[in-house]
Amino acid sequence: MPVVRSTEAVVHEMHGARFVSYATPRTGSKQLAAWRGEIPGGTKAPAHTVTHEEILHLLTGTLRLTLDGETHTLSPGDTAIVNAGTTLAVENPTEETATMWVTTSVGLEAELADGTRITPPWAS
Repeated sequence: MPVVRSTEAVVHEMHGARFVSYATPRTGSKQLAAWRGEIPGGTKAPAHTVTHEEILHLLTGTLRLTLDGETHTLSPGDTAIVNAGTTLAVENPTEETATMWVTTSVGLEAELADGTRITPPWAS
């Protein structure tokens, strides 16, 4: 059973947020990817449609998620299930950084409104 130490996590930054990657094929996971997302206060990430299901669990702070046009406010301890094909937008409406734990299948891609496809390295 591989163990990924906190000092071995890989940090990525995109759209004003940090993605601290722990579980990927590079660290020994065969099917799942898992990371901690850090979303600074005032951040509004662009909407994107995901190709794989994602589970987002809010650890600290407040996040506003819009899933296929329906907005939800998450508080610590809340979990959102984002099914494949869902359009997701994430916003932190506060001044404090929010942190969440995210898990998905390896190979997740996201498509932005302009058609740009992103293969996030923290999920592949």
